Amino acid sequence: MFYVYIIHSQILKQYYVGHTNDLKRRIVEHKSGKSKFTRRTHVWKLVYYEAFTSRSLAMRRENKLKPRGKAFTELLKRIIDKNGEG
Repeated sequence: MFYVYIIHSQILKQYYVGHTNDLKRRIVEHKSGKSKFTRRTHVWKLVYYEAFTSRSLAMRRENKLKPRGKAFTELLKRIIDKNGEG
């Protein structure tokens, strides 16, 4: 399985969208500073993920969800409405 995920830093007020084949490991890497983008703070919270059967499908979805697009904005609205936070 491959996963597309969104993590959020309350401190930086930023989101990060990525994909991986091991979601638990990847979240630990983000929180421990092993990712270049997320090493500025270790306080990242997983706010959303989707599972895919192939890496190519996950990468396609990740590209659509990058924080510059409408798909990300629409998904974020649903996440915030559902959880009351973001």
